[in-house]
Amino acid sequence: MTNNTIWESLKAKFEAFKNWLVRYSKIVLPVILVVCVALTIVIAVQANKRKVEQEETVVAPEENTNEEEALLDVPEVPLEKDAVPGINELFDVYYKAMVEGDTATMEKLVYYMDATEILRAAETSKYIDSYPPLEIYTKAGPKEGTYIAYVYAELKFHDYEKPIPGMRTYYVCTNEDGELYINEDGEESDNELHYMREIQLQGDVIDLNNKAAEAYNKMVVEDPQLADFLLELREEIEKNVGEALARAEESEEPEEGAEEETPEETEEEEPVEVVTKVKAIDVVNIRTSDSETADKLGKAAVGDEFELLEEKGNGWSKIKYDGGEAFIKSEYLEPSETMAASDVGQNEDDEESQEQQADNSSESPTVTGTVTVKENVRIRNGASENSDKLGTAYAGEKLEVIMKQADGWTKIKYNGKTAYVKSDYVE
Repeated sequence: MTNNTIWESLKAKFEAFKNWLVRYSKIVLPVILVVCVALTIVIAVQANKRKVEQEETVVAPEENTNEEEALLDVPEVPLEKDAVPGINELFDVYYKAMVEGDTATMEKLVYYMDATEILRAAETSKYIDSYPPLEIYTKAGPKEGTYIAYVYAELKFHDYEKPIPGMRTYYVCTNEDGELYINEDGEESDNELHYMREIQLQGDVIDLNNKAAEAYNKMVVEDPQLADFLLELREEIEKNVGEALARAEESEEPEEGAEEETPEETEEEEPVEVVTKVKAIDVVNIRTSDSETADKLGKAAVGDEFELLEEKGNGWSKIKYDGGEAFIKSEYLEPSETMAASDVGQNEDDEESQEQQADNSSESPTVTGTVTVKENVRIRNGASENSDKLGTAYAGEKLEVIMKQADGWTKIKYNGKTAYVKSDYVE
């Protein structure tokens, strides 16, 4: 059969089909239309089903993770005075013990006090005469049975005729036996820290803190020597605490001839890691400062990597961007590169070491000035929240600073030694 014959045959069949379609078009076309619509619906449903399944397998774990890590909502509830049964009694006993130097009682009421804090409490009590009735205000804490307490007190010190006003913030918790205690272990979760920071920014808390600040500032205006008196008092206390610690360390040194611990018996410490680079896990704005109202410099895409200059305590990260500095919300970043803390700022440490060797008159770290503590903060022996706690610096206290580091920590001189505090808590 030739190609022309095949073509003629196909052409004839097509003409016959066309004639049949024209004759029965009123029946056939609606049927074809229904079939096409049905097929479209089936394909769309199947595609949507596959999309949902993919989202469930990929997105669901992220949603669960975010749910677990979601920050607590902080309620706007007013400060209450003398409202929580047991809290007034707790602080009456605590302040009485503080004035009397009764560190055993203080240790029962506070979790936790290290050796330095116990010595500081005992030393401070030597300079306090008395305190008047306390004003105690509270707000509910981040967990059931916890409270944020604000204690306004006017302490009377030796060698100064008037009581000096002050405000301190405490985190009060309830133990398994239903007893209240002051929690100062410094191990609060991100949620707890977020909650406490947000509470501090509420209007009535700011007003209460301003009340103490205004009372103190008024006294300083009336008596300019007050600030010098308190600074000298603090320096005297710290000097005595440092000497007591030095004596305690000397007494713990092994006697001559005593067996020394072999290197095999000494447990190696794991090196502390510091995050040096971060990458974006979502599309996020890059801003000129740590505020959602700050000007936008650009947008970070998923996977964009930046050098981390500082992770701030207010939920923002300072990064290097276009030759300068910028800010991104920390929740949209994750670590992409870490480095041993001992390697961060190594050049600066080497220079500092050379300066110390050049100064034969002293072995103390080189001090470049002072910083003031904004909020109570732990002092640690390394630039990490896992490092050992050496003590606590309290709001208003001045610390001798060696260097502000790029990793969010400030190196300070503390009891004659090098120590560290989080930069967000000093200025």
